[in-house]
Amino acid sequence: MTSKTSEVGKQYSDSQKLAARARIKSKYKIAEVGWYPWVARQLPLQARDRALDIGCGPGWFWEAVVSVLPERLDLTLADLSPGMVQEAIERCQTLPFTSVQGRQADASALPFEEGSFDAVIAMHMLYHLPAPAKGIAETYRMLKPGGFLAVTTSGARNMRKMYELTTVFGSSPSDPAAATFGFDTADRLMRSQFGNVTMSQHPARLRITEPEDVFLALTSYPPGDGAKEPQLAALRKAIGSAFQLGNGVLEVDKEDGPFLSRKVA
Repeated sequence: MTSKTSEVGKQYSDSQKLAARARIKSKYKIAEVGWYPWVARQLPLQARDRALDIGCGPGWFWEAVVSVLPERLDLTLADLSPGMVQEAIERCQTLPFTSVQGRQADASALPFEEGSFDAVIAMHMLYHLPAPAKGIAETYRMLKPGGFLAVTTSGARNMRKMYELTTVFGSSPSDPAAATFGFDTADRLMRSQFGNVTMSQHPARLRITEPEDVFLALTSYPPGDGAKEPQLAALRKAIGSAFQLGNGVLEVDKEDGPFLSRKVA
C-alpha cells in the first residue's frame, strides 16, 4: 500500500472527517439547484442500467437523488474504505433500486469483469489515486461499449478564499484536490483514454457566516488535522481576520463540475 493510499485509508475510514467538509458546502451554498440534484441531471442514465460508483463514500449522493433517477437501476458501491462501503450499503439498500451491492476496492485495480457496467461514477475521488490515469483506464475497462464515465472535480480557483487561510500550515493557497486532478487534468486524461469529453460547471458560491465551521473544515484533512496548537491558533486568527474584513461574512467562489466521456461502441 502506497503512503498516499494509506493516508486516504486514515482519512476515510468513516464519514466523520468528510462530513466536516461537506457541511460547510451544504450549509452555506447559494445555488439555484443543489449540487447532488444538479449532477444527477447531467448523468445520461437509463432505466435498467448497471451503475458503479467508485469512491462511493457514505452513499449521500444516491440517497439525495434517488427520486429523480431512472427506474430499475442496479447499483454497485465501491470504496477503498470498508467502513464507507458498509455505511453506503446501509443507506442505499432501502432505496428503490433493483439491487444494491458493495465491494471494498482500489480504483486503480477494480475487481470486476470487463464490460460489466453501463455507467461508472467517480465523484471528487480520482485526485486520491497515485496515478489517476490508471484509474480512468480501469473505468474504461469496466464499461460496456456505449457506456459512460462521469467524473466530478474542482477547478484551480475553487474555494480559494478558504484555502488561502491554510498558508499558516505552509500549504498552497488553493484547493489541494484541484492541484492534483483539476479541470485541465480531468479533460486531458479522459480525452486521452476515451477520445471524447464534455464538461459542465455548477453555478454556485458560498456565503459563510460561522468562523468555527471554516476551522472545522480546514482541520479535517492534512496538514490541518495534525497541526500543533501554535498553528491552530494562527489559523483561528487568520479566520477571524478574514471574517472581520468581510463584515462577519466570508464570500467564497466555487468551481465544480462533472466531466463525461463515452466508450465508443
